[in-house]
Amino acid sequence: MRIALLIVRLAVALALLMFALDWRAPAYVAWRPLIFTALIVVPLLLILIEGVLRWHRQRTASRPDRIASGLVVLTAGLALLTTIALEAQFEWMRYQVRQADPQTLERLGRHMIVGYRDVDELRELVERRAVAGVFLSPRNVQGRSADALRQEIAALQEIRRRQNLPPLWIAADQEGGGVSRLSPPLVAQPRIASVVAENLDPAERRLAIKRYAATQAEGLATLGVNLNFAPVVDVDHRVSSASDRYTRISERAISSDPQVVATVAETYCTTLAQYDVRCTLKHFPGLGRVVGDTHLDNADLPVSADELAKSDWLPFRTVMRHANAFTMLSHVRLTAVDPERPVSLSRAVVAGLIRGEWKHDGVLVTDDLSMHAAYRSVDGIARGSVEALNAGVDLILTSYDWWQYYVVMHALLAAARNGRLDQAALDRSDARLWLTRPGAR
Repeated sequence: MRIALLIVRLAVALALLMFALDWRAPAYVAWRPLIFTALIVVPLLLILIEGVLRWHRQRTASRPDRIASGLVVLTAGLALLTTIALEAQFEWMRYQVRQADPQTLERLGRHMIVGYRDVDELRELVERRAVAGVFLSPRNVQGRSADALRQEIAALQEIRRRQNLPPLWIAADQEGGGVSRLSPPLVAQPRIASVVAENLDPAERRLAIKRYAATQAEGLATLGVNLNFAPVVDVDHRVSSASDRYTRISERAISSDPQVVATVAETYCTTLAQYDVRCTLKHFPGLGRVVGDTHLDNADLPVSADELAKSDWLPFRTVMRHANAFTMLSHVRLTAVDPERPVSLSRAVVAGLIRGEWKHDGVLVTDDLSMHAAYRSVDGIARGSVEALNAGVDLILTSYDWWQYYVVMHALLAAARNGRLDQAALDRSDARLWLTRPGAR
């Protein structure tokens, strides 16, 4: 029994060490304070237990027992030190961002949209001109009235007004159907595909989509939201997988007909613009054929560019040409162009395909870098964000785990100091963002 318990304690210590190496990953953000406490308390308890047991068995413990007990203490100590070291590293990055040169912080902050949990810390970032936009999630609206949320947003915009800066982008995921992150307080709407299915005549469908989009845009604008991460223009290829827990494109897509998707999306975006709400085409290069879920794992789109151009890219290219829409870059790997990096962080896709071959000069925004496929990418989100801006990405989104903002901004500040940021690329991006700033027509 004594040996079995010793093995259990050693196993616990090893598990703590492995967890300590990764406890700041976005997947654990909701439980991070509790995890931090556990990673401090449990190793200390293990070390204390081993000390007490060794004192009681000074004369009876065998050499293997003493070695195993020492391993428990060593492993638990390493877990404790690793936890403290990672927290200290993060707090140092946070401190350096807060103390950064104001002009550099403002220049780089133009390219950041963040989620938030602590409105006071968010307000501090806005005061420092360190962000360009704010993402509203269910945790920001749950149990709150529309008036309370409106006042919170207005207070942030007032800071920008005093600074003589363009308004913040206030972004939301309000697609309709299952992805209606601001309902309540906004009225819940069916998914847009149901409107399409109920209106087969093109003229009637156009009017129905305009009414649908107008209702949505009016609600968003009333709150102060000026950027909606919709519509989903991924073509529905009816792909489903048990491993796909969150993306579920077939439940969100407009249609399996690329032309219908393009027409509906164009009407939707034009209508939102009438209410000074910008639309966002997502998720380039199209997730309709993707089996995996980039929230939880890496995923590939193993389809040729020629085949994608005939269907999946038709809605993107149509609306990108004719509407002043943003385009969201997903974290799937477009293997025909870049088999190693997610699209959101890929120079080959952004600079080579979108900015180069397509000559597209609209705003590109990443999907949330808290997602597994970005956070665990070959470059990670720190170096990856530098490469993304250099390639021509305009806005970087850190929403679910908004603390990742400090990781990204710390990397961008270091790249600016070391001359690794392409100033010409930033200038071009600044020009795009200025032309499409909130309220600009």
